[in-house]
Amino acid sequence: MCGLFGVATMSNARLTIPDGELERLRDLLTHRGPDDAGLWRGGRCGSETPSVAIAHRRLSVIDPGPQGHQPMVWGEASDGRERFVLAYNGELYNDAEMRKALSDAGVPTHTHCDTETVLLSLANFGVKALSQFRGMFAIALYDREHHKLLLARDPLGIKPLYFAIGENPNGLEEIAFASEVAPILGLPSVGVRANLSMISAYLTTIRSVIGNTTLFDGVYSLRPGEYAEIDLRAERASVQLHRYWSGPEEITEPISMEVGSQWFATALTESVRRHLRSDVPLCSLLSGGIDSTVIAGVAREGARDLRTYCAGATRTGDEPEGDLDFAERTAQWLGTRHDRAVVDRKMFRERWPDMVERLGMPLSTPNEVAIYTVAERLRADGCVVTLSGEGADELLGGYVLPMQNAQNHIAGASGGSPSQGGRFELESNAWVPPAMKSALLHDELWSALQHDAGLYGVYEQEMTDAATEAGGYGLKAHLRLQRRLNLTGLLQRLDTSTMLASVEGRTPFADSVVTRLAESLPMDLKFRMDGDRIETKRVLRESFRATLPEEVVAREKASFPLPFQDWVSDQTERLRSSAFAREVFTEAGIASVCSDPKRFWHLSWPMMNIAMWGDRWFG
Repeated sequence: MCGLFGVATMSNARLTIPDGELERLRDLLTHRGPDDAGLWRGGRCGSETPSVAIAHRRLSVIDPGPQGHQPMVWGEASDGRERFVLAYNGELYNDAEMRKALSDAGVPTHTHCDTETVLLSLANFGVKALSQFRGMFAIALYDREHHKLLLARDPLGIKPLYFAIGENPNGLEEIAFASEVAPILGLPSVGVRANLSMISAYLTTIRSVIGNTTLFDGVYSLRPGEYAEIDLRAERASVQLHRYWSGPEEITEPISMEVGSQWFATALTESVRRHLRSDVPLCSLLSGGIDSTVIAGVAREGARDLRTYCAGATRTGDEPEGDLDFAERTAQWLGTRHDRAVVDRKMFRERWPDMVERLGMPLSTPNEVAIYTVAERLRADGCVVTLSGEGADELLGGYVLPMQNAQNHIAGASGGSPSQGGRFELESNAWVPPAMKSALLHDELWSALQHDAGLYGVYEQEMTDAATEAGGYGLKAHLRLQRRLNLTGLLQRLDTSTMLASVEGRTPFADSVVTRLAESLPMDLKFRMDGDRIETKRVLRESFRATLPEEVVAREKASFPLPFQDWVSDQTERLRSSAFAREVFTEAGIASVCSDPKRFWHLSWPMMNIAMWGDRWFG
């Protein structure tokens, strides 16, 4: 994977990254060689300034020449050396607007690379520039003049950013940060310790990160729309977290579907066109559903000879048509050059544990195998960037059963508060329901976790925050919760699966401007339930109904689905023989799942992932 990695001590100390170890950083930061790598070091042993090292491996997309190499430096400190040092992972889609703001402020630019725009904006405008950025990003900026470190993550959490604080071999506090967890865990100051409460949370939610918490004790994640400030002059590490972005309140005055659909069509079309900026070959993922078809359709207008790709399993016997079939017909209608990446049982059996090993994290959904496979295919064809449709369902009410259940819950006697709504969301969408864990987890572990009291508390608080953000509790708050939790997980799934193949995934729906419009629209324009009639993503369907085949407009949700329920049994022996699994799960629980993994697929998938992950790190 490509991205950033850095280490900083709180006072003078020898760096934990010795000279000549850039190759080790390359191995830690990528599984396949991207275009360039760089290392910046500051501070000297015996001086009074903090010791800092920032490394970066770049997947060059904009201005791929040497002028865009990172870490990038700018400005002059009082000692005559460079002042600001930036490592940045992502893309800036309002680069032109931010460059104009710099020009108006008298700040010249010298490259066409958006890395320079990010660096100059933060150096000259401060953290307020974050709320002006339109894009996806994980940012590390070091100010040598004031010895302050800034870490920041984009509003929707498309790009991940992790950090940890520990004690280095010299006994001094050290902060490490990276685009993925593995480089941080490779440092002596951090160590590898399992977070037992997050293991339980993963079993229920299949999310390896919730809020700031990860599966590793002492390793944290920045939340979407959050930045951290660290003063490296302090004797003890102190990370100050700040939120700079939140969604808007819903518009209360009536808005017709005609007006709403015009607004949304304009906003999404403009977003797709901005996401087309690339100096390397670009393509689009296509499942044949409305989300990916709309994106590919708009992209085809701005990108000549657009290529589209779909992943999935081939049909057997009298099975109904799936993504591969729908995508083929849709590509013919669009006029794109289309290819498929087929995932079969043998490939799934081999790639699932291999991805856990390489990523150092359990998979979220089985679809990750399909996304990685199609990313490998399109990269082999020379494409470096791909568009994808994540975000439409969480912003526009695309999940039928969760939305229907939430509406019924709100209408019921117990559905009147955010706290109750949070508990309902956790339990109704659980893979391993908390009520089942007393039979699956060892008694002492389940007792130590206080029967998931912490996890319930997180969901209650998230729903409370979602209701505050939405301007009140109701179905709109439940939909906001999907964006705050579910979408963040899906975007992490896309980023890790595509970057594993050195491909950049872009999401025009998961765009800050599109999100603000979508979440401000009245719920009736997004989701409506009238008796047995349920309408999802209404404004999206109306926005593009006149330009799409009715088959696409009316198609139900699908996203590179795989028949994994049949395939999980191939990993039964891994669960049965896992030493780590036996530390977590009861013998009876393991035996029950292994006796019929297909029937208990909602248990076997997360349990097998935890077994693979635990054995990878703890043996």
